[in-house]
Amino acid sequence: MSTAATNIDMLHGQAARVISRKRMIGFALPAAIVAYFIYIFFAFDIAGLSERASLDNARTLVADSYSYKTHVTRSTRDGGISVAIEGERKGEYSEGTAPEWVTLGTDGAPTLVDLGRGNLVSLGDVTTWTIPDYGVISITASRANGVDVTFPNDTVPAWASVSKSRVAMTTDAGRLNVTRTKAEVFKYQAGWELFFFTLQSPYHGMPLGELLRRATSGEAGAIWNDFFHNPMWHHDMVAGALFETILMAALGTFGAAIVALPLAFMAAKNFAPLRIVRFAARRVFDFFRGVDALIWTIVLARAFGPGPLTGALAILITDTGSFGKMFSEALENTDRKQIEGIRSTGAKPLQRYRFGVIPQVTPVLLSQVLYFLESNTRSATIIGAITGGGIGLLLTQAMLTQKDWEEVSYYIILIVLMVMMMDWLSGKLRARLIKGKDERSHDAA
Repeated sequence: MSTAATNIDMLHGQAARVISRKRMIGFALPAAIVAYFIYIFFAFDIAGLSERASLDNARTLVADSYSYKTHVTRSTRDGGISVAIEGERKGEYSEGTAPEWVTLGTDGAPTLVDLGRGNLVSLGDVTTWTIPDYGVISITASRANGVDVTFPNDTVPAWASVSKSRVAMTTDAGRLNVTRTKAEVFKYQAGWELFFFTLQSPYHGMPLGELLRRATSGEAGAIWNDFFHNPMWHHDMVAGALFETILMAALGTFGAAIVALPLAFMAAKNFAPLRIVRFAARRVFDFFRGVDALIWTIVLARAFGPGPLTGALAILITDTGSFGKMFSEALENTDRKQIEGIRSTGAKPLQRYRFGVIPQVTPVLLSQVLYFLESNTRSATIIGAITGGGIGLLLTQAMLTQKDWEEVSYYIILIVLMVMMMDWLSGKLRARLIKGKDERSHDAA
């Protein structure tokens, strides 16, 4: 009786300790998570994020992504006026022409720029900006005396930056910059101007109906040429960059699959009985996939120089490690009965692998390869920015210039569409190759 009581007391003690341990774990885990977030708060200086953030720059960036700006510039030296979209010479209006909201001055009269909602800028010897419910801002600039500005109430508003060499003002209507050498007005308008045709093209501003009529009347080649070789948006260059990115991903992915398949037999237990061989093969796979593709890109760029082939090699090396591990695991799960059946026919080892092993692992191999092809299409964009090829290079250049963010939006949209296309295509191929193989096997049975 005493022994039973002792056992019961021991069980109670063990249960109490288990409950206490689980209770401590239940409190310790949330406490560790809270401590981690507290550490992040101070280590990443989240409290100072609001001070570092620039909402004005963010608004300008967002506005640039879905709109374009037209520059109206007056030279202080000779009084000459130029009007150009995005300030580029390729988007410059011919002399004596301008958008309807710009009235070019003649016989010494100032040029008037209507920014809308009552905002009117006059570009002459004295630059003025009439702002509703605020007044008239007058600016005089010269190479010798610098820039002098007069505000209606003699106080500098928060949306203006003033110095002796430069005055910059930004409102919802537009922007005005005046320096010793020039006065420049920026007007934002929604859309991607000159995306199809530049101002120099005879098809610029042509209605869609008239454009289609001319295309069916024998001008389709000329219309396509003006669009595809657009010197502002460079559609021909972008198309080539997209093809280069897809080629980089495909070459790296399929090249890795070809290299990894025979090596995978050396890492599979049922095909490589020597442990030292399996160990060496698996460590090689670990090394290849353990180093990120971006690191391989930098290393190979130093060795072979920049270019899309360097990016393809970086993807090939990284994916060889990944494919080697997955392929070897698939080989270890093969059914020996099919192999023995092939052997009973007198087949040689290579024939047994070809007809008894490969058909079993093909669905897994194809599925993984096609998935990696889709993923590598995204990776090739970043790798291309480092190696100097593909759409990634164009995207990086557009972002670094901080000039035309509508081009950044254009490239991002194309990248997303490219990934969607590769996703759709890989899904179709998987369904056709893998499902089709299953159906044929079922029919044969």
